[in-house]
Amino acid sequence: MRDRLGVITDEVSSDVLAALDFAAVRGLKHVELRSIDSRNVLALSDAEADRIRAEAESRGLFISCVASPVFKCALDASRPVAEGDRFNQEERSPAEHFAMLERAMDLAERFGTNRIRIFSFWRETEPIERFEAEIVGHLSRAAKLAEARGMLLLLENEPSCNGGFAAEVARLTAAVQSPALRVLWDPGNEQYGNRPSFPDGHAAIRRLLAHVHLKDVVLDAAGKPRAVPIGSGDVPYEAHFQALTDEGYTGLFTLETHYVPEGGTAMDGTAMALEGLLAVLGRLPSEKR
Repeated sequence: MRDRLGVITDEVSSDVLAALDFAAVRGLKHVELRSIDSRNVLALSDAEADRIRAEAESRGLFISCVASPVFKCALDASRPVAEGDRFNQEERSPAEHFAMLERAMDLAERFGTNRIRIFSFWRETEPIERFEAEIVGHLSRAAKLAEARGMLLLLENEPSCNGGFAAEVARLTAAVQSPALRVLWDPGNEQYGNRPSFPDGHAAIRRLLAHVHLKDVVLDAAGKPRAVPIGSGDVPYEAHFQALTDEGYTGLFTLETHYVPEGGTAMDGTAMALEGLLAVLGRLPSEKR
């Protein structure tokens, strides 16, 4: 597993070169791109994308995924919805997000990857019960576009979206029935929503899994989540990792910590999260072989 670890660059620094240096020095293998210099990845020019790829490869890294904001938008602007972080991206319509998807695929080709992270629209009231067909229709169209270009869309469980939790993203992904759509599993997001990531969440997504994000969280007495270094929170990572090993998961893992220590920086927080992660891995029998 250590040979499959990476990081989202802006979890380290908005300066992509500083983030690439961090990843290389600490022995990580890949990076995901989400925001660069306080701009969303989709705002990059072709020349900027080519430069970032060259800089990554010169450090022995590869770009694993375009961590896009595609489908972080309202299904219908006339309906009230929850909202979350857009990562330097303005609110846009579903039609505009399909144009964003095309740009994400263009960039993925330039970066040398076929993986694009997507979402399932801002969360409605009772989304699966009331709007499943609408959501699946958009995701099916997206999957057909991706399949035609050899891309893999990764649907992340995000509590602010309709596919907020493992059971929901699994249901939506299965309903689309396309090899171009799989689940991006973030057990920390599941715990952020106060739902057990293991064994319940893991069991829901394990047959549809293609990518994993890593963060840890604790809930205070009022149930409010707070990011912490990996291994010091509520996510039972040892059980998760052992189960993934036993099931033969060979995909990638990416740090997305959201943790900034008091008085410190995002880079400090990610370094602490990585240290905690390596300590967890050191306790796994599968990592000692």
